[in-house]
Amino acid sequence: MKNRLAFLYPFVAIVLWSGNVIVSRMSAHTIGPEAITFYRLLLAVFLMSTFVAVPAWRNRSVIWPHLGQFAILGFLAMCLFQSLSYLAAETTTATNMAVFTALTPLLTVALSAVLLKDTPTIGMVGGGVLSLVGLVYLVSAGDPAALARNGVHLGDPLMFLAALIYALYGVLLKRWSLAVAGWQSTYMQAICALTIMFPAFLATPAPMRALNAETLPLIAYAGGLASVVLPFLWIRGVHILGPNRCAIFMNLLPVLTAIGAITLLGEPVRSYHVIGGAVALAGVACAEIFRRPLRGAPPPMPEIAE
Repeated sequence: MKNRLAFLYPFVAIVLWSGNVIVSRMSAHTIGPEAITFYRLLLAVFLMSTFVAVPAWRNRSVIWPHLGQFAILGFLAMCLFQSLSYLAAETTTATNMAVFTALTPLLTVALSAVLLKDTPTIGMVGGGVLSLVGLVYLVSAGDPAALARNGVHLGDPLMFLAALIYALYGVLLKRWSLAVAGWQSTYMQAICALTIMFPAFLATPAPMRALNAETLPLIAYAGGLASVVLPFLWIRGVHILGPNRCAIFMNLLPVLTAIGAITLLGEPVRSYHVIGGAVALAGVACAEIFRRPLRGAPPPMPEIAE
């Protein structure tokens, strides 16, 4: 019974993540991407300071040598990924954004093969081809030939770039294996990201960084639920279930986001969303399931949950 309840951790985390995609879409043309990224970081740092600041200060001798790495990680995941997501939301749908975000596990495996020299797997190659086919069908609205005629909406390649950056973040976390983990790592990344975003925030035109009744709820969700509660639930899920089983829940992100987009935004979900998204996610699933290396080495041992 305890293990079954543990599945609620990654599930609720993905529910909150889908809500964050909806918030990104709602923020388009309402507040600048740099501004909402700065405000969400400011709120997240404030909330985390209430329970992380004192332990982090006591652990400063361990944290300080890794400050440069925290700055890079914070810039990738909390500045660049978030800003690109908000920017992409101006020209693409919430459903498309969620499908691209759900590619992160596949992109992480691919980058690990390139940067960490991990042996490519059968699932990575086959799943990559399958996901590419699904994405072409999705962004072309079911007419691949239209890509040659009309190109793509700017938001789609921006969202793909955002997913690639988040995958790079995951690879660097694995490669560096920092001695500081959990909340203290997240806290330091957020502080560095907040510092990096401050000049961009100041450069944002005043009307696009105004706080009002329309923007405050979006910032509260992004900075509180999505930046503090979501990581807590995800970390707990990974601790109990292991990263592999939690990664499977990423496949629910487009489904839950589509439901939210229909309900809250009135976005229509077409057949090409369903078909293209399903094929793309099938590719992600292949990369997670078929882990036998291409070169004939024995497959890696499955991770055992703690």
